[in-house]
Amino acid sequence: MHSAFASNMNFPAPLAVLGFLAAAIGLVVGLAATFIFWFARKPKVARMTALIVSVGLVLYLALLVGFSAASHATTVSRGHEKYFCEVDCHLAYSIVDAKAQPDGHYVITLRTRFDEKTTSPNRPKDAPLTPSPREVRLVDSTGIDYAPTAIEGTPLLTPLIPATSYTTQLEFAIPKDATGLYLLINTTPAWPDHLVIGDENSWFHKKTYLAL
Repeated sequence: MHSAFASNMNFPAPLAVLGFLAAAIGLVVGLAATFIFWFARKPKVARMTALIVSVGLVLYLALLVGFSAASHATTVSRGHEKYFCEVDCHLAYSIVDAKAQPDGHYVITLRTRFDEKTTSPNRPKDAPLTPSPREVRLVDSTGIDYAPTAIEGTPLLTPLIPATSYTTQLEFAIPKDATGLYLLINTTPAWPDHLVIGDENSWFHKKTYLAL
């Protein structure tokens, strides 16, 4: 599947972040209120509070699994970009070069760009943005993935300011019989990502790949 605007989300990122925070806070407050009412000898209120918390939790999990189930594996064609929407979709990644070496290694030049069109007019033009930690893998047609054996050029955690970009060279050692290669770059998975609606790191969510 190809997309004109490919990203790591299939749900609006601001709503996903707010939804996660609201769910986490609501769960903590709801459980605390349930125990307080129970020990205050108000079992009916405690049960009602627990029921409300349970319904909210079920609805959130239904949205989480539903958007994961509705996701599709997406392949971004060479030269096009995959955006990362953490709250705003500022950073975009694309492959500008990919070469097979005689020794069996594969060298990919990855471009990281800060799209100035995604910023607010009130944001300072010289305010830097540090990318979140990224995980990069080369994936073949059988689903086997390969980590970089060497990384040269500008590190992927280098801050950018709007309208700037840099390139990073990634070297992979892959078997000669590996076919159907794609590059997967995603935010290094952390436990909150698995519970954010629409995030490609959430449970069962399909990934967005970059074609070589």
